Amino acid sequence: MHISLFDYNLPKELIAYFPSQKRDESRMMVYFRKDDKIVHTVFKKFPDYVSSDDLIIANNVKVIPAKIIGKKETGGKVEILLIRKLNENRWEAFLKASKIPKLGGEIFIDKNIICKICNKVENRFIIEFSEDFSLEKYGKIPLPPYIKREVKEIDYTRYQTIFADDKHKGAIASPTAGLHFTNEIIEILKEKGVKICFVTLYVSFATFQPVKVENILEHKMHYEDYEIPKETEKIVNENFGKKNIVAVGTTVVRALEDNYLRFKRIKSGKFPTNLFIYPGFKFNVVNKLLTNFHLPKSTLLMLVSAFAGRENILRCYEEAIKKRYRFFSYGDCMFII
Repeated sequence: MHISLFDYNLPKELIAYFPSQKRDESRMMVYFRKDDKIVHTVFKKFPDYVSSDDLIIANNVKVIPAKIIGKKETGGKVEILLIRKLNENRWEAFLKASKIPKLGGEIFIDKNIICKICNKVENRFIIEFSEDFSLEKYGKIPLPPYIKREVKEIDYTRYQTIFADDKHKGAIASPTAGLHFTNEIIEILKEKGVKICFVTLYVSFATFQPVKVENILEHKMHYEDYEIPKETEKIVNENFGKKNIVAVGTTVVRALEDNYLRFKRIKSGKFPTNLFIYPGFKFNVVNKLLTNFHLPKSTLLMLVSAFAGRENILRCYEEAIKKRYRFFSYGDCMFII
């Protein structure tokens, strides 16, 4: 399955560098798979396409300020992107510099805070901060690399979903399909009798890891952790086969589908997943998917192609480009029914 099958040409001006003025003012393409029909609307109308027969599941993870700027002993800049917390002061991370310090080398965050490079695993590093290190004090929101600008004050609120929960901090990227929701939308959905529950997938390297092989079947996904609470286990299992399961984003799809493959039902707990979903995958849980428009050749594009058909998705993307939709994390969305 050649990677070129998941490529498309996107004009650079359609990449969203900032969020829409209001969350629910994002545009929304609705794609009806059965009728192969496209409707153009805005996210504010999302409740019109949802009924009491739908069960919505969102990711309540919170993005941490995982990007840190430090200096080498020589004064050169080092950019640190934290990927996964190993213990109180030790992290797995990416390092970016003109020349990365050797193992055992130190990166200075300020006069008193030092980061030591302990080990290297493939293209990732194990680093350890001195005890006084504070992520909230020294870290910045890690915007995606294609958003080529400095972090602004607006990013600290708008790159978090309204579902983001302080009890579930740990993502290094936002589950962006959830960015369009407002409290008003939630109230309208509840008035319609729509149930909403949550999973937590700690979005990390695997979600945006580039595919570097020509045959995508050779691509190896890295692990990410997810949690399913008892309430979600109960609600999903009770409604399985009775209601449509609406996943808010690809992270929710991966958590639910991985969980079902393990237990043939939804089971609460914390689990790692390296599930790679591409065309040919059999979906057991999710019936409808709300998702943003994804990068060419990405695993996320492969997942939505598996869900709605590769040719259908590429045709929808072609239509979105023609209609000047905004793409990627801060962009518009697509509801696949």
